[in-house]
Amino acid sequence: MNGLVIKNTGSWYTVRTDDGQDIESKIKGNFRLRDIRSTNPVAVGDRVSIEINQEGTAYIIEINDRKNYIIRRASNLSKQSHIIAANLDQAMLIVTVNYPVTTTIFIDRFLATAEAYNVPVKLVFNKIDRYQGADRETLERLIELYTGIGYPCLKVCAKSGEGLEMLKDDLKDKVTLLSGHSGVGKSTIINKLVPGLNLKTGSISEYHKKGMHTTSFSEMIPLPEGGYLIDTPGIKGFGTIEMEDAEISHYFPEIFKQAANCKFANCTHRREPDCAVLKAIENKEISASRYKSYLSILKDREENKYREEY
Repeated sequence: MNGLVIKNTGSWYTVRTDDGQDIESKIKGNFRLRDIRSTNPVAVGDRVSIEINQEGTAYIIEINDRKNYIIRRASNLSKQSHIIAANLDQAMLIVTVNYPVTTTIFIDRFLATAEAYNVPVKLVFNKIDRYQGADRETLERLIELYTGIGYPCLKVCAKSGEGLEMLKDDLKDKVTLLSGHSGVGKSTIINKLVPGLNLKTGSISEYHKKGMHTTSFSEMIPLPEGGYLIDTPGIKGFGTIEMEDAEISHYFPEIFKQAANCKFANCTHRREPDCAVLKAIENKEISASRYKSYLSILKDREENKYREEY
């Protein structure tokens, strides 16, 4: 029997079969023996084959090939990966300039991973009602930066509903991953888009300006207009994985474009002579923050570690 994984609670997966049944399923032991260095070999969004047992639950016996997925380094097991979701039409990263702060390094690591696995991304800047002065300037600067690179940006206020109609249009008939730090407003956005769902929402610590986890598992939520939202627990850090040093610049479109003009084909864009990327940074054609993010991923690879604050 075949179906779609619509929820992952850790040890159990809810599989919606092609005839509309929701069956609680576990992974068959031989998945653990395969060369899958992941904390979750099965992800929400996977198409799978299951074998129903006498108790009415099932074993997942096969995962269909994925068209794409979003993956990060597992924070508790640094040599393993954590697949956030699979078979996506797009991802939307919910960003807050403050309350809590989303750093450009976090944004860029997410974008680079999405580039690596062919997942289109839009940036959704939430809580725009709260930004004044320097926060407002930061918001406009970030939108200018990322739209200039080619990433669509939306401004919303989940609390008032501002901007959500445009967001709704972008979600129609698509499978969309919603991701971001805890406290950026994912649950509030989903509650506005799916009336009656009533996901639990959390408050922000005014002292730390950080959110508390309210979603504890990943789940596909059907949208009234068609399509699915994939809601995931808030991500504290985003460690990249499965990237070779020479490939990393490929996942920063503006760096990759300039790299074609470097003197050396294997240029790492750090100290080499006649490096077109370094020249472009000097001329402000490439953002210093994007270059810093690129270097941070290279450093992770060299030191083989994952720094949680990213």
